[in-house]
Amino acid sequence: MRSGRSIKTYRDLVVWQKSMAFVTGVYKVTKTFTKEEQFGLVSQMRRCAVSIPSYIAEGYGRISRGDYVRFLQVAMGSLFEIQTQLQIALNLEFLDKSEFGSSFDKSREIERMLSALISKLNVK
Repeated sequence: MRSGRSIKTYRDLVVWQKSMAFVTGVYKVTKTFTKEEQFGLVSQMRRCAVSIPSYIAEGYGRISRGDYVRFLQVAMGSLFEIQTQLQIALNLEFLDKSEFGSSFDKSREIERMLSALISKLNVK
C-alpha cells in the first residue's frame, strides 16, 4: 500500500488515491446514461463509488485495528456492489465494452489493494 514514503494520513494510502480517481471515472461514465436512470442506476453507482474512499478514510480514523479492518471490509462490499452495477450497465447497453473494461479493471486493482491491506492488518 505504500509508495516509498511513510503513511501519515489516509490520503497517503495509494488505495484511497486510486479509489478517489475511480469515483471521478464513475461520475464521467454515468453522465451518458439515460435521464430515466438518473435516480436509479446512476444514483446507486455514484453512491457506491463515493462510499469506497469514504469508508477507507473513516476506518483509518478509528482507534482500533479491528474497526479499521471492518471499515475496509465495508469498502470492499461497496466495491463488489459497483462491479455488479457496472455489469448491469453493460448488459443494458448504457456502457460500451471499452468503458466497462476500463472501469472494471480499475475496480479490480482497488480490490486487490484493499484485500492486501486487510490481510496485512489482520496479521499484526
